[in-house]
Amino acid sequence: MAIIITDECINCGACEPECPNTAIYEGGVEWSWGGGTELKGDVQLLDGSTASADESQTPVSDEFYYIVTTKCTECNGFHEEPQCAAVCPVDCCIPDPDHEETEEVLLGKKAFMHGE
Repeated sequence: MAIIITDECINCGACEPECPNTAIYEGGVEWSWGGGTELKGDVQLLDGSTASADESQTPVSDEFYYIVTTKCTECNGFHEEPQCAAVCPVDCCIPDPDHEETEEVLLGKKAFMHGE
């Protein structure tokens, strides 16, 4: 499953540089598929839709750091555990029960974003 940041977030920013997928953003900051990935131009996403890798997407949160669920791989293929959760001083990076994914799916997302 993907990781979410709860509203207990203190906006310290410790998690953001730890994400190998650039799936973590400061509240209010727009994100893109291409940010921190190998995706370029128009890409067909894993759900079958198409998006521009460079097109800015609406922030998930305006108040707290947030994780883009579709870019989160729980650090599978990079680290033994989710690095955001490992460095969070208030333990607000937790598994998202609304987005449960198998290790196979998470590794597929990694391969999709990083051209592997």
